[in-house]
Amino acid sequence: MQRNSPHLILVGGGARSGKSDLALALARRLGRRRLFLATAQAGDDEMRERIGRHRRTRGADFRTLEEPLAVPELLRQDSDHDVVVIDCLTLWLANLLVGGQEAESVGRRVAELADVLRQGPAHAVVVTSEVGLGLVPETPLGRTFRDVAGLAHQRLAAQADEVYFGALGVMLRLKPGPVVAAAEVLP
Repeated sequence: MQRNSPHLILVGGGARSGKSDLALALARRLGRRRLFLATAQAGDDEMRERIGRHRRTRGADFRTLEEPLAVPELLRQDSDHDVVVIDCLTLWLANLLVGGQEAESVGRRVAELADVLRQGPAHAVVVTSEVGLGLVPETPLGRTFRDVAGLAHQRLAAQADEVYFGALGVMLRLKPGPVVAAAEVLP
């Protein structure tokens, strides 16, 4: 799967759908110098344990950086990798919104990230959670988050070389077509 130009892959789905595992497997195929860019913030004990569990699952073959807000800036500055896994886009969007940014500003940040990913020297695998399949959120912030996430997914999916989606315990490759189970495209 080595490419001369940066390869952009979007991996989405619901909670516990296998997104992160697939993203790590894809990244391992794309390069030897791997960066894992974590956007989660450890605000409580349960989240600290969750982050620790992810770190242990990932293993030592990824250099890990934690950055909840300045994702495009970090990627512009850190080029010591062949492939970066960003986990996760929707947490980054939530961090920006909770930090006080308006939807339009977050949209500009998504465009900036997309440009950095397409122009950067490294392949990128972006993990994201699909949040638009459930009930309409009851708060304005929840509805804004859902809308911002949907627009971000549209932007990145349009630019991505590959798009995967987890549903009912199966990771599906949606792009390029035809739709196939990810297990069929990974050795």
